Amino acid sequence: MPTARQSSRVAVLVLALAALLLPSSRTLGAQSRATGRPARPDTLLAFVGATLIDGTGAPPLTDAVVVVSGSRIAAVGGRATTAVPRGARVIDVAGKWMTPGFVDANIHASIYSGLENFARYQDRFTDVAIEAAQNHLKVGVTTVRDSYGMLAPLVAARDAIRRGDVPGPRLYVAGNIVGWGGPWSFSFTGRPPENLSLFQEQMNDAIAQGAGEELVNMEPDSLRAAINRYLDKGVDFLKFGGTSHFGFPVFIGFSERSQRVIVDAVHARGLVAETHSTTPEGLLISLRAGVDVVQHPEVLDVPMSDEIVREFVERKVVCAMLSNTMTGAPWTEYITKLRRDDSTRQARVDSARAKGVVPRARTEAEKRRDQGDRGMAIRRANAEKLIKAGCVTTIATDNYLGLAPEFRREPKPAWQDPGTGSLAAIEGLVELGMTPLQALVASTRNGALASKALDDYGTIERGKSADLLVLTADPLADIRNVRRLETVVARGTIIDREALPTKKIWTRSGR
Repeated sequence: MPTARQSSRVAVLVLALAALLLPSSRTLGAQSRATGRPARPDTLLAFVGATLIDGTGAPPLTDAVVVVSGSRIAAVGGRATTAVPRGARVIDVAGKWMTPGFVDANIHASIYSGLENFARYQDRFTDVAIEAAQNHLKVGVTTVRDSYGMLAPLVAARDAIRRGDVPGPRLYVAGNIVGWGGPWSFSFTGRPPENLSLFQEQMNDAIAQGAGEELVNMEPDSLRAAINRYLDKGVDFLKFGGTSHFGFPVFIGFSERSQRVIVDAVHARGLVAETHSTTPEGLLISLRAGVDVVQHPEVLDVPMSDEIVREFVERKVVCAMLSNTMTGAPWTEYITKLRRDDSTRQARVDSARAKGVVPRARTEAEKRRDQGDRGMAIRRANAEKLIKAGCVTTIATDNYLGLAPEFRREPKPAWQDPGTGSLAAIEGLVELGMTPLQALVASTRNGALASKALDDYGTIERGKSADLLVLTADPLADIRNVRRLETVVARGTIIDREALPTKKIWTRSGR
């Protein structure tokens, strides 16, 4: 058998021959600001001299060469063993760092809340979704998974990106969370849907797509048929409600038997099955049903048991975490508020005692509110426990568009903005206990695992999609350097980041 070095040399010879047959090199990925369309990735590129962090978890490779042919990585190695093919456009990245493009496993690119927003933007949902996707690409997120939203506009946005009509990250869409209704349903809000307008009911139906709350009570055969009808609509993966969205108490939707039916039907199509499940019992049911991904498993009202952690680790289920919402600025603000509230409560007790009055015992309602107030601390501890145990973890930010600027009194927090929220999540993984290298693996390789697509992207290896980032500072020295972004390459195309978003819809003020 040939050695790795011999194989590499053969690959280089093949590339050199291919280069002779290609037209002369031109600027790859130069985009028309008028159309925003990416140039075809049909030339050879060679990134030379960077320190390579390939996403596999291997130590960084200094003075690396990464050769891109079309949309694929053709060769990777050190400068001493990896030749630059003749005819390639050489990009000098000496003194810089290269990583795979980031993956966000849970975003919401279409509008999914706010009556005014649905009414105002109902004829522009596809444009809004494209804008949100492009804002992710602008900061280095080359793959996003949209796990709840209006299916038809999301499919249209996905297909426009796939065709090359507009630049954008690789986009997977699920549409509805199966078993839930729309944004004004009981399963989503936890409140009875009383006095809904006809428009609200229509929006609920448009999101549910015939796969809403009615599926929860179906017998297995009927449920299987309903799941297959929904899969026929062109979704890339399926997410179902293992429990209700939120509310107190959270209730379990699908039974264990029903969840197995759902997972088996999805797997029969070769697709990923994932769940939103936010109670201990709900998590165990979903894990034992064979799901591939659990969205925000750390979001429990109670500390996570060792039993649940073992199930995650042994089954290699992907933990898609909201690390952006419980670290950094959100955590600092939370701790400040908690201390202030505790101080105020204690002052009231001390005041009563000073007056010779026995402090009133707290009611059950007050105790429940206190538990809710301390929810982020519980979530953070659960996330730390999962990470320490070695769970396959990735970022899943819930990045959303939020309320339109004209309907808000305060700006939406930056840690859930499309794109920048993803960077906050990567940084948050380090705060939760990962090393910077582990955080980079989680946000690249493990993100690809969430779509069972590691053979296609997620690491910088020969044959994989050329999703590459060039950073001007070392992210292993300081994970915040993921924000020091110089170049984004998506599927072989160098992205003109200044041209994104190509059409400002949602982010434009004063409309």
